[in-house]
Amino acid sequence: MNIGSLVVDPPVLLAPLAGISNLPFRVLNRRYGCALAFTEMISATGLVRNMRKTFRYLETAPEDRPLGVQLFGTDPGVLAAAAEIVAAHGADLIDLNMGCPVKKVVRTGAGAALMKNPALAFEIMKAVRRATGLPLTVKIRSGWSDRTVNAPELARLAAEAGLDAVIVHPRTVAQGFGGRADWRIIADVKRELAIPVVGNGDIRTPADAARMRAETGCDGVMVGRGALGNPWIFQGITAAGAGRGDGWPDPAERERVLRRHWAAEAAYAGPAVAVRTFRKHLLWYTKGLKGGAVFRQTAGRLTDETALLAELDRFFSTLTPGDGGQAIKA
Repeated sequence: MNIGSLVVDPPVLLAPLAGISNLPFRVLNRRYGCALAFTEMISATGLVRNMRKTFRYLETAPEDRPLGVQLFGTDPGVLAAAAEIVAAHGADLIDLNMGCPVKKVVRTGAGAALMKNPALAFEIMKAVRRATGLPLTVKIRSGWSDRTVNAPELARLAAEAGLDAVIVHPRTVAQGFGGRADWRIIADVKRELAIPVVGNGDIRTPADAARMRAETGCDGVMVGRGALGNPWIFQGITAAGAGRGDGWPDPAERERVLRRHWAAEAAYAGPAVAVRTFRKHLLWYTKGLKGGAVFRQTAGRLTDETALLAELDRFFSTLTPGDGGQAIKA
């Protein structure tokens, strides 16, 4: 799949996940077959105002390529200026967030609120397109509600504005992250466009990814929550695409990758911070494992690296290959 000048092969992407898609998370998933990863959404205003905390989201590394940077905001001029900043920092692609349903974002008129304001969305897309020659995409939802599904309209505007691809998460804003993604909307958008369409939503196994492509005709798939505690999903998707079938990790493999992720997180954020930020990953990596619930309760109360690593030793020493681990079973 080509997104502008960027070749994405295999066409398997990691979604921008707020509070999760930091550098260690992106690099880990790339090792298992993710071809394009994104930063979490970044405030265009924060970049233009030169806020140090905002620039932290742009931190990358040579092994973190190609990198997409997702911007959100409401002012076309500010977003255009932010795109120039991002380009100067070496981004490989820019994505415009017009799909985030979180209330604190929507209240400002940004994110998925732009689904209700196609005219402003169009002005933003045109302004950013004029500001940068980087590959440019937009991530949208189905619409504000099931009565106002307008993803095909927004997608047509994106193509008219000169964007290079459209990413569709076919849930409405009203759905949030609940209910089911209506993949028929992805197919509707694909029929409207000559530029690539990437499908997102409810990809939890390699079989889901294959089924989405078959049912919608989309050019690529983007995995979000299906990658939490499960970088193997990318390996499974690419293996399934090559006719090699699916597989899943046993507890020993989960422990090995969990520890690698922990080490990267601790080096990136510092152990004291990582003990707090990594708790959610402990939950995801140990989901479905025998005794996992008790482990998570214990680990969630720990406040230092030594105690956490000791508890990891204790927990995984009790497991055998048959004690769970079907993380990417199709």
